[in-house]
This record gives sequence, structure tokens and C-alpha cells, in this order.
Amino acid sequence: MMMKTVKDVMSVLPVWVSEGASFREIAVRLRECRVSAFPVLDAHGKVTGVVSEADLLVKEAVADEPNVVWGLLAGIVHHAARGKAAGVTAADLMTSPAVTIGPDETVEHAARLMYDRGIKRLPVVDRAGRLVGIISRSDVLAVFDRPDAEIREEIMTQVIAGRSEPSWYSVIVKDGMVTLEGTPETAAIGRDLVRRARHVEGVVAVRDRLVYPVPPVASRSGHYF
Repeated sequence: MMMKTVKDVMSVLPVWVSEGASFREIAVRLRECRVSAFPVLDAHGKVTGVVSEADLLVKEAVADEPNVVWGLLAGIVHHAARGKAAGVTAADLMTSPAVTIGPDETVEHAARLMYDRGIKRLPVVDRAGRLVGIISRSDVLAVFDRPDAEIREEIMTQVIAGRSEPSWYSVIVKDGMVTLEGTPETAAIGRDLVRRARHVEGVVAVRDRLVYPVPPVASRSGHYF
């Protein structure tokens, strides 16, 4: 069962800025390129951070704010924001270290990373940390364009076959939603089939309609019936 990797869906001509890019240059390029963030590269092409619209907005929101009384935690956060607001280059404004991903990681892993970190785009870097691409949320969602018939075929031939008898099961796929029916030899096999089906590329969700075998009940004498 082959999972799409980041290099299969990423953009290979990513837009980036250097550490010395000015505030104005970054703002103009964000608008021109219609993106919300750029990777920031050092002189060797390595990703050192990410500068986003939010980083630039700090200057507008915080720099001219009147003095107020802050709580301890809020004061620490505010102090960091004011430091960033004083920045004039990408190196000053960026969030560092950047959250990155390798080209051979799975698209599923990229999606989980974006969700966990609350970010929209991931710089893709090689082993030396050099930028080789960008993967966005829209790139990740592209895997759900897979035809239902293709998903069903993979579940039947690569998920069920070899683990259980395919003729014992019914697999229905509609808009990426998989309904799995049948009677596995054991509950463990059934749960494993459902788990593996959920990880098939293009699957939105799996409805478990399997009829699980009832485990034998031991009598007081130790016999099973």
C-alpha cells in the first residue's frame, strides 16, 4: 500500500525571502504572491525561519500601543511582541525555528503536522536543511480527489487480501466514505482491517459494520462453551 509523499504534491518553485529582506519588501511580495507566509533563507539556502502576515501585523498592532499594566504571562508575551515590532528585516520579524518537513514524509504526516501546529504551509527541506519545496493545505487535500473505485480496489486487494478472505467482505466507497461489512475470523483481524482501511489514501472515514465473533465464555470448571 503506497502512500503519497510530500514530494508528490509539493510546489517545487517556492517563493522565499532572504534574512535581509526589508519589512516593505516582505509586505509587497506577500500581496503580490497572494500567500500568507514565506520561508526565510540564509546565505546558504537553508531555512532559518518563516515570516508571515501575522509577524508583520505585530508592528502595526503593538509598536504604537500606549503603556498599560500587564499580568506576568501576558507581560512576557507582550514584551516579545514589542521586540518583534521593532524589527525591520525578515531575520528580525520571522518565527524561528521554522516547522519544516522532508520530501519523503507522507502527506498524512504533513496534514497532522499542519493541524497540530495550526499552520497553513510547510517548507520542505532536504537533509542539509535547504529549501526544496512548499506544501500547503490545498496540496494535502488533493489526495482526496482519488476515485472511489480505486480506493475500493486497494482495500480489497491490499488491505483485506493476505490478511483475511476477501469474499467474506463487502466494501462500499461513496465520496471517500468507506463502509466495511463482513465477518472476520477474529475481532483482532477485524479491528486491524478497519485501522488499515482508514490509512488508505483518499479515505475520508470508515464505517465499521463488521460482525465480530463472540469470544468463548469460560465456565467455572475452566471449560469454554
